[in-house]
Amino acid sequence: MTILHFESDYLEGAHPLILQHLMETNLEKTPGYGLDAYSNRAKMRIRTACRCPNADVWFLEGGTQTNATVIDGLLRSYQGVIAAQTGHINVHEAGAIETAGHKVLALPQHDGKLDAGDLELYLAEFEADGNKEHEVAPGMVYISHPTEYGTLYTKDELTKLNGVCSAYHIPLYLDGARLGYGLAADGTDVTLETIARLCDVFYIGGTKVGALFGEAVVVTKPELLPHFFTIIKQHGALAAKGRILGIQFDTLFTDNLYYTISRNAVETAMILRNSLLKKGYTFYNDSTTNQQFIVVENEKLTKLEKAVGYSFWEKYDDTHSVIRLATSWATKKEDIQELIKQF
Repeated sequence: MTILHFESDYLEGAHPLILQHLMETNLEKTPGYGLDAYSNRAKMRIRTACRCPNADVWFLEGGTQTNATVIDGLLRSYQGVIAAQTGHINVHEAGAIETAGHKVLALPQHDGKLDAGDLELYLAEFEADGNKEHEVAPGMVYISHPTEYGTLYTKDELTKLNGVCSAYHIPLYLDGARLGYGLAADGTDVTLETIARLCDVFYIGGTKVGALFGEAVVVTKPELLPHFFTIIKQHGALAAKGRILGIQFDTLFTDNLYYTISRNAVETAMILRNSLLKKGYTFYNDSTTNQQFIVVENEKLTKLEKAVGYSFWEKYDDTHSVIRLATSWATKKEDIQELIKQF
């Protein structure tokens, strides 16, 4: 039996247009390290899409690499990064941040999100603590959009987080590994321009949204990351053949391709969600993005795993588990119909 793979959203290769453009330019000789014409054009397209003409844009290869490099660049040696307990850097990056000498300061999560009230209370208590010089100082805030649970921040929530960070003079950094799927979700009031206005640094994920690999770091306040080229190199993250990254993002940000293919993931995820709801299944939360979290009987899972690739997420109770099914830019509706039949 052929397995239906829905474990994650990076299982396919790359969008055909990206492969086409890589082949067309394959034998060209260009400067290295992202200093080529394709990378420069991709940077201009991204600045235009963000409506942030003065932003610095850098291309790295993967999400964990990007988070580790950006966070290490933003923090002093004695500082840590605040994140929700369920934040990716806290639970799914194998201690990459701590390896660089920075503690992840975990705060309560609310449906995967960090609350501005909790953040302000934490920062106020730290400033008032007479022993703060003996403690890890909070030096920045990390969030992701979508979150680990497929949920999204609203414009109001981002505005409040921005306000707290500004008041305490610490940067707000947004992990956008799945950013396309968040921007394409139904009902969201957050746009790329919103993120560029309210976040000091963020990245636009390509690995999970149509690229072979690659993430585009957007620094809306370049003074926060001086000498970032050198910092990237120190982390082994500076690609000699940088044009391969530039070409991919140049393609993704031509003719709205990034948004169009992201929308496919959302539409197929909603078909899956609505169909399973009709079958009586319970969902762990109200994700409107490509990640769907379903409560399934453990007995059912032993049968399901023979036909469906899924991600185990967490224990729900003694007889049920939460699993994640993730659609992608390349998911076909006929595969969704086959998946539904397995339930």
